[in-house]
Amino acid sequence: MRAVRTLRIAAGAEAATLAVLLANLLTVHARPVTSLTGPLHGTAYLVVIAAAWQATTAADTGARWYALVPGVGGLLALRRLRKTPAPLPTSGIQER
Repeated sequence: MRAVRTLRIAAGAEAATLAVLLANLLTVHARPVTSLTGPLHGTAYLVVIAAAWQATTAADTGARWYALVPGVGGLLALRRLRKTPAPLPTSGIQER
């Protein structure tokens, strides 16, 4: 599913940019690093929320709520989606 792939990429980017921001804060606190990484982190966060909204089914809305957690929400949403069984495909013919 395309939304899950997008969620996987955005969740990795969100976690990586958070790690860079925290490492910068704890070491040299260089403004250029913060100026570049901060907006990337914010964009990745918004993409995680949008992708989690599209990737989840009505049976599992918990992943949507996990996606709202800043920093690690995308990874939590992916974990939740892996635990949820995929819906069975239907042929379009209804049985009576």
